[in-house]
Amino acid sequence: MVETASFDIQKIKNTDIQGAEYQQGDQLGFWNIREYVLFRDNHTCQCCKGKSKDKILNVHHIESRKTGGNAPNNLITLCEICHTGYHKGAVQLPKTVKRGMRFKDAAFMGIMRWAFYEALKQQYEPVALVHNTYGYITKHTRIEHNLPKEHYVDARCISGNPDAFPSGEYYYQKKVRCHNRQIHKLTILKGGIRKQNQATYLVKGYRLFDKVSYQGKGYFVFGRRQSGFFDIRTLSGEKVNKGSLSCKKLKFIATRTYYLTERRAV
Repeated sequence: MVETASFDIQKIKNTDIQGAEYQQGDQLGFWNIREYVLFRDNHTCQCCKGKSKDKILNVHHIESRKTGGNAPNNLITLCEICHTGYHKGAVQLPKTVKRGMRFKDAAFMGIMRWAFYEALKQQYEPVALVHNTYGYITKHTRIEHNLPKEHYVDARCISGNPDAFPSGEYYYQKKVRCHNRQIHKLTILKGGIRKQNQATYLVKGYRLFDKVSYQGKGYFVFGRRQSGFFDIRTLSGEKVNKGSLSCKKLKFIATRTYYLTERRAV
């Protein structure tokens, strides 16, 4: 059973939206995004607030077009002087100028849930073994059986066994990066020297995110120092000894994987 609930982007932006309001977005009545952004910003440069007296206005991407796209919340109005100065590095945008809400995660999850569902149908025969459900059904089942809102409870509801007796434990997973592709630190030291940002592959025999045991409890290596003092944590962020513990006190359990798994009590 796969839950393929879609995300209501409009509802995320405005929790009170309903009915015909879905067809009356911010850009209603405007020919294009540029016209809307200029109107929204009152045809005034958002950097100098009109002090430059430059009548030529440009629509500027707060994040690059490739990264942030052409969404209105990624665009602001700048006069030609400020716009040119910004790209030459002579002008800084006010700290109040920030990118608005992003919906990449919601869009990605909406796409991937359906892709996952279709992949399962191709892998398992007959197709009748794979079923589709929606978030509102999961919510109704959870409320009907008076169950708390937890991911592991939702999993039981999706499977069709909401009243299954829990084991008292569940498994929490977290995806971690595979590689650190930033070679150097951003801060430039005296003499134009930039320190390397990539740690040694093995430090005292440990890799980043290796699973270890300390005083009978499982942790993961989140930071390593050549001195032999490590930062070990649970996946909920709990640190041991303020993030500094000798690796000699640790017991190796398992080599890191791309998905860290932690067993938790209900």
